[in-house]
Amino acid sequence: MATKPDLRPKNPRFSSGPCAKRPGWTLAALEGAELGRSHRAAGPKARLAEVITLSKAVLAMPEGWRLGIVPGSDTGAVEMALWSLLGARGVEIPAWESFSADWASDVVKELKLADARVLKAPYGKLPDLASLDWKKDVVFVWNGTTSGVRVPNGDWIPDDREGLAICDATSAAFAMDLPWNKLDVVTWSWQKVLGGEAAHGMLALSPRAVARLESYTPAWPLPKVFRLTKGGKLAEGVFKGETINTPSMLCVEDALDGLRWAESVGGLKGLIARSEGNLAAIADWVAKTPWVDFLAEDAATRSCTSICLKIVAPWFTALDAEGQAAAAKKLASLVEKEGVALDVANYRDAPPGLRIWGGATVETSDIEVLLPWLDWAFGQVEAQQKAAA
Repeated sequence: MATKPDLRPKNPRFSSGPCAKRPGWTLAALEGAELGRSHRAAGPKARLAEVITLSKAVLAMPEGWRLGIVPGSDTGAVEMALWSLLGARGVEIPAWESFSADWASDVVKELKLADARVLKAPYGKLPDLASLDWKKDVVFVWNGTTSGVRVPNGDWIPDDREGLAICDATSAAFAMDLPWNKLDVVTWSWQKVLGGEAAHGMLALSPRAVARLESYTPAWPLPKVFRLTKGGKLAEGVFKGETINTPSMLCVEDALDGLRWAESVGGLKGLIARSEGNLAAIADWVAKTPWVDFLAEDAATRSCTSICLKIVAPWFTALDAEGQAAAAKKLASLVEKEGVALDVANYRDAPPGLRIWGGATVETSDIEVLLPWLDWAFGQVEAQQKAAA
């Protein structure tokens, strides 16, 4: 059994959302917030516009794309896209974890689109992306936040597609290289890779997506918070900082702090390198640790942000589903009780195991200090299980 480690992570926050604040963050970062003012006044509006400008710059978003701040976090951004854009043609939805399954449910059960096909894959795998029909719109996640499975690249998306590529990239943006020429709608939130505060989403639209909005009117009514057009034309103000609803200027200031930090660590390349470094540290540990493995079966699809692990020890795999869930929960509870890893249990719909956030705000040194604690906690759970058998 592994001995109890002496070292502890400086920051034990490994939650997959909301995620760890950037290194060195304090409340002083919010001192410039435009509080107690109308978000439509010149100063606050300039702050909102700066979030858009800096985000586009860090992500190297192409000219001609629109980017707006929308309500409801990433979920709100995705729902806005689905309700505003779908219905003009058929829809394909590859689903391999909880959130992609949610979007499939919305399309089939809420929008009730007749020409909709869901391509399912179990946790740990991708569906057959080569079988997608790109004459239709395709709704997908770039990175499966609850499974730790990401698409390896954008090669499976044709340049001459007829439908729109609608991508939920909330746990991928700022940590993975998004091929903008392969995408038409991209969404994310502030609370993932940059460690921002919740409630606000980002919606990016390609010229093809804008053309759809201006040429197609859905058959269903749209609530005010979803409306992106007026008089048949794009509501351009949304993409210049004129938010549809009232934003939190405190959260806006925090988002700006995260973006400025991103620039200070080398922009997108630096952010990706930090996330990939965290994945590499865990991969090295997994390679020499017999009780654990990645949930993602193909190394090319392993997420560098929501790093999901499964327990493969024989005594664990011999348990029934309820026993596995209890043992995995106990392991996560032990490291949380010790204050060395907060919120690392698997997502509620995912197979029992661990989920460790490896986004850019997490220091690799903290990951490295955490891993011996996981060995120790596993040994404790194993001993308890064997004693009870």
